[in-house]
Amino acid sequence: MSESTSSMFKGIGTGVLTGVIVGMASSLLVSGNKKSKKKISKMIDSFENKLESVQDMFK
Repeated sequence: MSESTSSMFKGIGTGVLTGVIVGMASSLLVSGNKKSKKKISKMIDSFENKLESVQDMFK
């Protein structure tokens, strides 16, 4: 039971983080800033770091 619960929380965390990143990236693309590519790249890097920390937390 605990393994399925852990798996469920990993999925929820991943979904929430993905939604936040997609929302922020799309708002930057719509605004049309010249620095948006750099900001999106930084957001993706931070997303990867957060995802790894969430995965490590549930190991």
